[in-house]
Amino acid sequence: QVQLVESGGGLAQPGGSLRLSCAASGFIFSDYAMSWTRQAPGKGLEWVSGINNDGSTTHYSDYAKGRFTISRDNAKNMLYLQIHNLKPEDTALYNCRKGLSRRWREGAADYWGQGTQVTVSL
Repeated sequence: QVQLVESGGGLAQPGGSLRLSCAASGFIFSDYAMSWTRQAPGKGLEWVSGINNDGSTTHYSDYAKGRFTISRDNAKNMLYLQIHNLKPEDTALYNCRKGLSRRWREGAADYWGQGTQVTVSL
C-alpha cells in the first residue's frame, strides 16, 4: 500500500534552516508528481510547493518563493523540502502528498503522510 513518511521537522530558531524529508513506498515514485502542504494551528491547509515526476519542473506558492526549495531523488524514493530563513509564521504541520499523474497540478493528490511538525520560535 502507499506509504508516505515525513521527517526532519522540529524546533528551530527564526533565521535558521530545516530540511524536511518524505520517504515514499508502495507505488512507482518516479511516475508521480509530488507536493508539500502545510497547516498551521487554527488555519486552513496551504499548498507550499510541487514538483513533477522527474524533478524538471517545480512550483511554489508566493510565500515559498525564494526561501523554500523542493527536490526529489527518484533512485531513493525520497522527496525533500529545504526551508531557509525560517520565520515564526512557518510554524505548521508539513505533509507530503502524492500526485495523480506525472505532471504536477495544485490540489491533485490522493495520499499523504502523517506529517512532520515545524515550530519556529526563539
